[in-house]
This record gives sequence, C-alpha cells and structure tokens, in this order.
Amino acid sequence: MAANNKGTQVVISDSSIRLVNFLEEAGLHKKDFAEMIGVTLSYVYSLIDSGVAFSTRTTTLERIAVVMGIEPEDFPEYKASEEPKLIDPGVQFLKDKQTQLGLSNVQLLKRFTRQKRVEIVDLWRGAEPLPLDWNYLASIANVLEVSTQEIYPYWQARMQQYLIGSGIDIISNNGLINAMFDGAKAYLKI
Repeated sequence: MAANNKGTQVVISDSSIRLVNFLEEAGLHKKDFAEMIGVTLSYVYSLIDSGVAFSTRTTTLERIAVVMGIEPEDFPEYKASEEPKLIDPGVQFLKDKQTQLGLSNVQLLKRFTRQKRVEIVDLWRGAEPLPLDWNYLASIANVLEVSTQEIYPYWQARMQQYLIGSGIDIISNNGLINAMFDGAKAYLKI
C-alpha cells in the first residue's frame, strides 16, 4: 500500500501492475486489448490504474487470462465460475494447432478482425462450443493453417450434437442425416 497526497491509503494491485507489464511487453495497444476482452477503453484504463480495485468479474478475468496466456486463477481477484467450462474436442484441436504454429494468443487474435476477437477469446476460454457456422469455422481454420479435411469431422460431430440437442432422433432419421452430411462433404469437396 502507498499513501497518496491526501494521506489516505491506496491499494496497489499486483494484477494491475502485471497487466501493465504484459501490455508493454506484448506491444499491445489498450484499445486492441479492450476489443479482445469485450470492454470499453475506459474500463481498461481502470484495470491498469493501480489506485482502482482490479476487476473481480469472472468473465472479464477469464478473458484477460486468455489474452495473456495464463490461468485465471493467477489473479488473486478471481473466484471460480459456477458455470461449467465446455470441453470441446474441436476447439482443443484448434488450440493444439495454434501451439504447433508457435502463436501466442495475442498473435492469433491479431489475425482476426476486431469484431471477431472477443468471440475467439470466448472459444478459447471454454465459454462457447465449436462454431456451427461453417464460414466462420473455416476462417478460424484458415488462420491456423488447418485444412477442410482436418476440421470437418469436428464440425460434423458438433452438428450432430446440435441436432440431438434440438430433439432430432438421429437414429430414426439416419438416412436424412447421412444425406445431409454427404451433401455437405460434396459441397466442401471432401
């Protein structure tokens, strides 16, 4: 703690200092960081202001941790989420490809449009499953140099999961489901 010129105590947050150091080391502009974690620029300024209490919002801390490439538990302010994390094999496959390419999360996020960055962060933190939208998924795969043949099985499994969750009996509709996936494969030239 340090005293300010009014004699009151100001709590200096290790998390704020850690974030400032990260932004400097990564050469990441505060505006870009704000877009990656889905907050306003003024909110980022409050995060790095050691005189302001660091965020305790679970979602925000998880997003910050993803961008920084650390675990959210590394922040003393973090309280484990009550919501279960999704374990999606397709997302894990993409994260493994990122590791093989040697890309940090910041390097990866900078390859996407500003509007898509927070969505990628949410995928990576286990808040969202593999996208059903093929064009969106293909854009992620393209950035990670993943072929259509490599990502398609994960998309098909995710689509089957979605259909089952929507109440479709895939066993009694087996012919229709197979025709749909055969059509998708033909369209994608797999």
